[in-house]
Amino acid sequence: QLQASGGGLVQAGGSLRLSCAASGRTFSMYTTAWFRQAPGKEREFVSAISSVGGRTYYADSVKGRFTISRDNAKNTVYLQMNSLKPEDTAVYYCAASATAGPSRTRVYEYDYWGQGTLVTVSS
Repeated sequence: QLQASGGGLVQAGGSLRLSCAASGRTFSMYTTAWFRQAPGKEREFVSAISSVGGRTYYADSVKGRFTISRDNAKNTVYLQMNSLKPEDTAVYYCAASATAGPSRTRVYEYDYWGQGTLVTVSS
């Protein structure tokens, strides 16, 4: 089970850190990703991190602004979001896969999903 948190309202240029807390002792074996879905749009890939954290992958739209990390001792994955833009406004979901590597960007490639946390960036 995945639980996303940390969303909120922030002005453009600001920062937020999202957290994805997982239950289960095998979380460290899962690639974990963040996706987002803006109103009226399809869910899109944001970033992913390999099971032990050695490899990360980012969508071009967030590269250089967002950083994904994980603390397997705490069963938690983080998404640090800096220099936020209004177009980053969306519900952010964390997802996990036991088989996909961090370069996997498709929704169907991830088996487990959290409930989502809303990020709103005002201009």
